[in-house]
Amino acid sequence: MDRAPALPRPALPGRTRAARARSGRTFSGRTGFWAAIAATALSLTFAGAGLASAADVNNVKNAGFESGLTNWTCSAGSGTTVSSPVHSGAAALKATPAGQDYAQCSQSVAVKPNSTYTLSAWVQGSYTYLGVTGTGTTDVSTWTPNTTWTQLSTTFTTGASTTSVSVWSHGWYGQPAYLADDFSVFGPDGGGGGDPAPTVPATPAGLAVSGTTSSSVSLAWNAVSGATGYNVYQGGSKVQSVSGTSATVSGLSASTAYSFQVSATNSAGESAKSSAVTGTTAATGGGGGGGGTVPAHAVTGYWQNFNNGATVQKLSAVQSQYDIIAVAFADATSTPGAVSFTLDSAGLGGYTVDQFKADIKAKQAAGKKVIISIGGQNGTISVSDSASATNFANSVYSLMQTYGFDGVDIDLENGLNATYMSQALRSLSAKAGSSLVITMAPQTIDMQSTSNSYFQTALNIKDILTVVNMQYYNSGSMLGCDGKVYSQGSVDFLTALACIQLQGGLDASQVGLGLPASTSGAGSGYVSPTIVNNALDCLTKLTNCGSFKPSKAYPALRGAMTWSTNWDASAGNAWSNAVGPHVHALP
Repeated sequence: MDRAPALPRPALPGRTRAARARSGRTFSGRTGFWAAIAATALSLTFAGAGLASAADVNNVKNAGFESGLTNWTCSAGSGTTVSSPVHSGAAALKATPAGQDYAQCSQSVAVKPNSTYTLSAWVQGSYTYLGVTGTGTTDVSTWTPNTTWTQLSTTFTTGASTTSVSVWSHGWYGQPAYLADDFSVFGPDGGGGGDPAPTVPATPAGLAVSGTTSSSVSLAWNAVSGATGYNVYQGGSKVQSVSGTSATVSGLSASTAYSFQVSATNSAGESAKSSAVTGTTAATGGGGGGGGTVPAHAVTGYWQNFNNGATVQKLSAVQSQYDIIAVAFADATSTPGAVSFTLDSAGLGGYTVDQFKADIKAKQAAGKKVIISIGGQNGTISVSDSASATNFANSVYSLMQTYGFDGVDIDLENGLNATYMSQALRSLSAKAGSSLVITMAPQTIDMQSTSNSYFQTALNIKDILTVVNMQYYNSGSMLGCDGKVYSQGSVDFLTALACIQLQGGLDASQVGLGLPASTSGAGSGYVSPTIVNNALDCLTKLTNCGSFKPSKAYPALRGAMTWSTNWDASAGNAWSNAVGPHVHALP
């Protein structure tokens, strides 16, 4: 969400013409870039490195950064090593883009001529790239937008006189730091003395049930040295593969006992399964999403705890059409994962904390839900391990108790870790109970594929999730569920992109359309309330569609969201006066 009026969010990769020229990458404008990103997000698959043959070795030196940056060179001093988070071992690379430098870290790797190699690495971060140059044939690269550990892999063949190549990773301009770990160039021994090939990891220990709902069981276990992933088994059958040491198995029946095991994996193979544990689902709760008494069709609006030129409001002044009011925003603290909230009394004309709390109670008495939003365009909250997940859950619950909030909105626009954010939200749910409201506001790129971290998180917590209100603005062209490219600002853009979520595993009641309330509410993507209402009709009744028409109607669609109630008020509440009654009249 934007804190400043009418300022478009900075462009992502390909930010400036000069930067694109220096990087050797060109896109035909921002729209072309987003279309390329979207196409890749839906279609790109990363093949595993596979099992190494007896003659193959890993030719990369210090592949896991256990010896710091030895053998590695990072541009503009952008790289360092960190002890957490890591994919395996005790260290990983962390490289931070700055200015026109996209934090490339590289190593010269000895290879044999006329040979085929498999390059792979585990990476985490927005727009992380892996590649090789100097092959003597065709240089190759691949990338991912995932903010959880993801294995990138590609193959290359060396030329007749090639004896070394440059293996590299990098992020992108203006993006947060990325992490990389466990590089490998598997193939014939190039004679450079690379790291030894991995051995099959040990069996995981410490498997335990960390939480249950009526339809899911959460598990956690101890890390295994040398493991790059873990398989989760239910009743002897593999049901999940994860990179971290926790998982949630969903889609289970209430009041039922299930047996689980876990194994560790790497490129050398899979360990034996762990000892089994039994998890018994709860008798009631969850299953169809959380949110207590949220209306079947609801309108969500963000209330600004700051003055950016929009109408300054007390919470009591928020238009009655809004069913869920998201208070924007909570702030990061010095404790990893923890958040705080401070009412901007000075910026809001002397609005006091006591008045704010009283207004929350009044809204709730009128049947509304008031939640605290985490993040926004400038949000810097990071939940990347178990400790920060616990801090997040504890601090949000504390805010709920202090101010009376009904739940939380996840609006982290600089990436999130699906494993640990899911863990944090489940912990919060265990504290708050079944009435907890959980909403999410991802950007369009975050929901193009179920492999993206935001989408993964939504699916991970499906049984306690209220609604995902994707931001259909400040975007550009994206792929719809039919594989065609659609431009923002049209009925088709709304319906074809919503279709991805509806076909990707979310219940219709967990899908909402997020639009700006006026042209001042976003840099781009504003559409009239008529377009919003037509899109709602198309999705719920198959009427008023554009060129795209869903394969079936979704009458349970939750509704719509806007940024913000303040910008809506600045425009005379035109958005809520038109969209609100339409949402509430949906079938």
